Amino acid sequence: MSHAHGQWRSAGRTQQGQARRRNEDAYLDCPQQGCWAVADGMGGHQHGDVASQWVISSLASLPAGGSLDQRVHATRLRLQAVNRRLIGNGAQPTANSDVTVGSTVMVLLLEEGRAACVWAGDSRCYLWRGRRLYQLSRDHSLLQCLMDQGQLSVAQARAHPDARALTRAVGARATLHLEVLELSTRPGDVFLLCTDGLYQVLSHDDLGSALDERAPQQMVDRLFASTLRRSARDDFTAVVVQR
Repeated sequence: MSHAHGQWRSAGRTQQGQARRRNEDAYLDCPQQGCWAVADGMGGHQHGDVASQWVISSLASLPAGGSLDQRVHATRLRLQAVNRRLIGNGAQPTANSDVTVGSTVMVLLLEEGRAACVWAGDSRCYLWRGRRLYQLSRDHSLLQCLMDQGQLSVAQARAHPDARALTRAVGARATLHLEVLELSTRPGDVFLLCTDGLYQVLSHDDLGSALDERAPQQMVDRLFASTLRRSARDDFTAVVVQR
């Protein structure tokens, strides 16, 4: 669905993957509040979809007023509360199960001339500016850690059996560590928030080509058409925000 408010236009969509019993992704497209988000639940049959919905519903009820700094603070508090709720409902592994029920989260907050990304996990935020694609977020994953350490090549790191394991997520641990990135915005900027089911399938060229379309809904439609052509097995979600 496409929305517009003030200087920002946006659209979002989610799709169940071919190998999934249910869609564990969720998203928020709320330009009235200057807030957008994607979440990718984990836990499979143990209600990863519930975790992602809890994350998104908590963000949807954030107040619209206040400065960007105040809104970042409020976002962090909401996500910390969801983390405690998930832990309190048995999200951590038990003796009978090594499955963690939780969710990634990527939040984009915008105000006049400023943006903030708040995240945990490997859902991403990209910026399309001046016909160049920038990955703003850094994955909280074992793969990223292996690459940062420089002990393995990119190919070797990706081949690691636990490469896709997350090092941070809402509900993964009693203490949630969120990362925050702030930047200035420019006219013509396009932000893409997406789950790994999308960016694992599409190249940077694919992403850039889609974000070069005229309007957010066209961008989302092209992203999804490209992903569906590749028979995506994982759930995938995209939210596009254009200034």
